[in-house]
Amino acid sequence: MEERHLGRSGLSVSRLGLGTMTWGGDTDPEDAAEQLTTFVEAGGSLLDTADVYCGGDSERVIGELVGQVVDRDDLVIATKAVLTAEGTRDASRRHLLRALDASLDRLGVDHVDLWQLHAYDSRTPMEETLSALDDAVASGRARYAGVSNYAAWQLATAATWQRAWPGRTPIVSTQAEYSLLRRDAEDDLVPAALQLGVGLLPYSPLGRGVLTGKYRTGIPADSRAASAHYAEFVQPYLNDRCARIVESVSTAAEGLGVSPLAVALGWVRDQPGVVAPIVGARTVKQLSVILEAEEITLPGEIREALDDISSDDDRDDD
Repeated sequence: MEERHLGRSGLSVSRLGLGTMTWGGDTDPEDAAEQLTTFVEAGGSLLDTADVYCGGDSERVIGELVGQVVDRDDLVIATKAVLTAEGTRDASRRHLLRALDASLDRLGVDHVDLWQLHAYDSRTPMEETLSALDDAVASGRARYAGVSNYAAWQLATAATWQRAWPGRTPIVSTQAEYSLLRRDAEDDLVPAALQLGVGLLPYSPLGRGVLTGKYRTGIPADSRAASAHYAEFVQPYLNDRCARIVESVSTAAEGLGVSPLAVALGWVRDQPGVVAPIVGARTVKQLSVILEAEEITLPGEIREALDDISSDDDRDDD
């Protein structure tokens, strides 16, 4: 798998990241071990988690696998903090640094490679929040810092603040939902990230699974959308506009002799500013199909066609 630098930093990561939001929940430790082994054997390195995923069990599962199933040096471990168990946001120094220590304990490591602010907290002064990033890196508990779910102005403010004085920890990455079904990041966030030298890590690059085509004729009984827990998550992308985009992706896939998944993932992976889409899988079989997309580079005319059909009224319907 090819690697890319994360923004203007010296950190190289695989151009596909493995998300672990369901590890310790829908994905049990045995399946997680298989996925991690398959991912690393394919050349993957970026492993993304968060302190709140499955109540901390995602990090615990990773902690059981690192050093046992894969070597620590083969991974770029990224985690997040800010969200609380109660669903609120707390970006105070007190909460953040305690959360980082707890993450390190669950992960069984002495540092994470990328520590990310999971969301913006308007109640805490940004300079206080950012000082926690400085402390984390200065203490060696984190190597690099990033943000997630930040608006463009929030990213620009944070990145500029950190660059304003020598010795502060730069913001090297930002996570945002980005796919053929969700392109509003292109309005402000992507231009800001490009200007600031911040790498983009898109999550839900397959449109919450809709772009794989599995919902073209209805909702499969064994799909996430069939469960009450995930139905609300998928429902926004089960409308007429999204259906047209999915049909176009499927048509392109048939013409290229590849899966719709490969087309959708290849499109977002090679968009300007994108470093590594974060993908998740319930099984190693699903992950293997995702990894096959690494071989796909979309022809220019197909990219243009997908750009056209997904950009019309894109901001109005989401």
